[in-house]
Amino acid sequence: METIRETHLVKYNVGDVAMRLNRLVWAVVGLSAFTLLIISLGGCGPKAFTKGEYDDPTRVELLDDKFNEADMQQMADTVIKAMVSCDYVSKAPKPPVVIVEKVQNRTEEHIDTSSLTEKIRTALIKSGKVRFVNKQERGTLDEEYSYNEGGNVSGPTAKKRGKQIGADYILSGGLATNVQQVGNDKFIYYKLTMNLTSVDTSTIDCTEDKEVRKKYSKQSIGL
Repeated sequence: METIRETHLVKYNVGDVAMRLNRLVWAVVGLSAFTLLIISLGGCGPKAFTKGEYDDPTRVELLDDKFNEADMQQMADTVIKAMVSCDYVSKAPKPPVVIVEKVQNRTEEHIDTSSLTEKIRTALIKSGKVRFVNKQERGTLDEEYSYNEGGNVSGPTAKKRGKQIGADYILSGGLATNVQQVGNDKFIYYKLTMNLTSVDTSTIDCTEDKEVRKKYSKQSIGL
């Protein structure tokens, strides 16, 4: 009788241990799965660029099929050389005074034509062949004149109206594009046209355009 009881106790203890081990295993498996889930969700979340290095802005890299810095630089260089060599500029008795208008974006892309406009203007100013009036700051200048006239500035340093220099020319232009796709090949054509228009006669005395044509091919992306 005692032996039977001991046998039952042993079976009970073995079963209890097995049950506890089974629960422990499932607990470990569940914890591991939960941990992997958290890690995977963390990997799918936003990532930050934490390490960088300086790159050469003149190096040409076609990372995608969009308008890039190299396109902008090529266009700006061509326009600048043409404008400073134009007879109405190069042979003028003194540097013409110019108003620059923002290059019009006639493409379907979001292109920062303000940067292109500023790049052209900056280079032309540095050439010494052209002077620019700041049309964008006319409102601020008007406020400053009113402030000076209000007796807030000492007489010898007060600035008065009527001394601004009138512009001789208006520099304006537009950027257009044409996209063609044939099979796996895509051709993108950009054209920048810039005009220097005389304020006195309304004639276009200088003009230049620059064309950029790029070809892209589709590539298979596999795992």
